[in-house]
Amino acid sequence: MITRYPLAAVLGAAALAAPAEAQRTKDNAVTAAEDAFGTSIGNESIGLYSASQVRGFSPVAAGNVRIEGVYLDRQGFIATRLVEGSTIRVGLSAQGYPFPAPTGIVDYRLRKAGDRPLVSVVAGSFAYGAPSIEVDAQVPIAGRRLGIAFGASYAHDEYYDGADAGYFRAAVIPRWRPSQNVEIIPFWSTTIGRGEEVAPTIVTAGAFVPRDVARRRYFGQDWAAKDSRSTNAGVIAKARIGRSWSIAGGVFRSIFVNEENFAQNFVGTTEDGRTRAQVIADPGQRYASTSGELRVSRSLIDGPRLHTLHASVRARQLDSRYGGASAPIDLGERRLGEVVPVPEPASFSFGERTQDRVRQTTIGLAYEGRWKGVGEMSLGVQRADYSKTIDLPGNLPTTRAKDRPWLLNGSAAAYLSGSLAVYAGYTRGLEESGIAPNSAANRNEALPAIRTRQADAGLRWTISPRMKLVAGLFDVRKPYFNTDEANVYTILGDVRHRGVELSLSGNPVDDLSIVAGAVLMKPRVTGEAVELGRVGPKPLGQSATILRGNADYRLPFLPGISLDVALSWYGERPASRDNLVSVDPYGLVDLGARYRFKLGSKPATFRVQVQNVTNSFAWSIVGSNSYGLMDKRRLTAFLAVDL
Repeated sequence: MITRYPLAAVLGAAALAAPAEAQRTKDNAVTAAEDAFGTSIGNESIGLYSASQVRGFSPVAAGNVRIEGVYLDRQGFIATRLVEGSTIRVGLSAQGYPFPAPTGIVDYRLRKAGDRPLVSVVAGSFAYGAPSIEVDAQVPIAGRRLGIAFGASYAHDEYYDGADAGYFRAAVIPRWRPSQNVEIIPFWSTTIGRGEEVAPTIVTAGAFVPRDVARRRYFGQDWAAKDSRSTNAGVIAKARIGRSWSIAGGVFRSIFVNEENFAQNFVGTTEDGRTRAQVIADPGQRYASTSGELRVSRSLIDGPRLHTLHASVRARQLDSRYGGASAPIDLGERRLGEVVPVPEPASFSFGERTQDRVRQTTIGLAYEGRWKGVGEMSLGVQRADYSKTIDLPGNLPTTRAKDRPWLLNGSAAAYLSGSLAVYAGYTRGLEESGIAPNSAANRNEALPAIRTRQADAGLRWTISPRMKLVAGLFDVRKPYFNTDEANVYTILGDVRHRGVELSLSGNPVDDLSIVAGAVLMKPRVTGEAVELGRVGPKPLGQSATILRGNADYRLPFLPGISLDVALSWYGERPASRDNLVSVDPYGLVDLGARYRFKLGSKPATFRVQVQNVTNSFAWSIVGSNSYGLMDKRRLTAFLAVDL
């Protein structure tokens, strides 16, 4: 059956679960994952998809973010001290959401205050020897009625390109239950980054991939470093009223600020490794959103059938300030990867910044029906009222855009047997498109909202009580963004991602957990630009094949010790707008181990992992003929203790 917990279906989004104890020594994404579509817990993330990539698109850029199931217009980074993890909801796993989204949903879980005092400490050396310490605590104040979870961490991060940065993260999450059926959760979190040297972007002079560059050797300018600050705060409230009514809602403030920023570009790079370095400086950039949702649900039980009606109102106000970059500062010709320090200019000549305001309200009605042992269906309709106002610098006129689309969704599932279910669904969306990348002439510019649509279908087969297979087909369509001949990041046509996704998860034998998945796509771009040969038929940077698998084996003859392996494969990716050049496929192998033991009377876990064991080299695609470095072999080792 698709609905594993009938009570959760009755209570809907307002279900009030018992608090879990935030024990960091038990963090293990492989054993926690229900499928291969994306799970994160603590410092671990596994699966085919992530918050930045679902079926080839970003749910965060699209605005498809939930926190405890409630809509959030996320601008700032979600601090790891605020949430214990996240789950990607796509295809069959998105069935329980009354208003699904074409790019999938990333749902964050707040850290919880449990029934007993607990302090968890994680300390060690993360990638490239970066020291880090994390402290998370939960303090019950009045039993289950009132408690508080909080945490703080500091890390001196080290990166694949040789850059580094200091990051402080903190969060406070009280949780109040004035009655058995009411829960109120305010929270506040911050992420502060200082002195992060900006990653180099390599722009080639033609249709070729640049020669390999040594990693962990920073060849940008040390003074071109950025400071940033993210804040996420809000309050979530959930309540059950009698046996049939439930309410869930939240109001949030999410802010991201680059207090100073730079781009370090190496342009005109030749096949033999000659390049010209340039730096672009930015004044402060700020993206700040107030958002929220109120959802009321009414459930009716009719024998073996459950009917639920949802009414929802979502709203957001996003104010952005960006642009004003200095003219590129030419630092001269050199060999790619060569370190050539240049004195920092005494000052930068900044221009005026663009002011960007978005106002959006979405009202929705949805129906969910579940028939025990037979199947389920859902229907939804939303009316969005979207407006965007852009105040351009200088004497340019203010530009305005409005849209009021009807957004429909529907899905159905049938239980063919106790172990086999099939489903199909269709949904339309109105999504944001993120911001233009650093390599574009209009870098940091907030992009327009777009209409999107998705159709998918598939099955879930419970092979045995231990193993589950999910297989699905999907077709996602959106406007296609890329840089044009003037290097302006804009719409150049339409893109369709059509493919198959597979997930196999469970415990085939005692002491072994596996999570394996595959995405096999045929991504295609269409439109006049393709017909004229200005744009190739394959979308930039998109692999048609992604394979990922994780396994965790607990050694029966050595209690407390487990071994784990992660395997990944990414197919060929187009690296230019016209598809004249592509980067080769690459694979990654990660090996790790855990040792669970007692430190005195307290549970502890020592974790060690070597990532990219074979030291594979691959380029990231950051724009047409524009490249960035990726991680090399690295070691992580840390100790977690629950006090």
